Amino acid sequence: MEGDNNTMGSRRQAREAALQMLYLCDNCGFCPEDSYKSFLQQTKIPPDSQEFAEQLFHGTWNRKEVLDTLITKYAENWELDRMASIDRNILRLASFEILDTPETPVSVIIDEAVEIAKKYSTADSGKFVNGILDKLKSVRKSGKDASLS
Repeated sequence: MEGDNNTMGSRRQAREAALQMLYLCDNCGFCPEDSYKSFLQQTKIPPDSQEFAEQLFHGTWNRKEVLDTLITKYAENWELDRMASIDRNILRLASFEILDTPETPVSVIIDEAVEIAKKYSTADSGKFVNGILDKLKSVRKSGKDASLS
């Protein structure tokens, strides 16, 4: 359950690991398999966190085009390629979670994304990420198919 402190910590570790893998693919040109292998070799996280990280990473990467379209729709006046790479990948990751992990409350997903943005990006990134995800959360509530724009 997401509310348990140990689970929160392991899920945060998984989200951060998935973000790192996405970053390797997005910025360093790693293919998903190489990014995942690198992650396995370099990171020591519990098996449950590793499994969740893999689910988030592969799910996000496989739906990247749909997620990018959705993020662009809600990031008014922001081109995806002009966003900081970390922010872009945090938004992708959180958008995937909002759409594809209905068991996790949207407020938890957004809070986690904001905290990760504050940790890994700029001072203003938390507000930026929060603003876009706050608009995007309506997609889950409405039950709209994210592939429809």
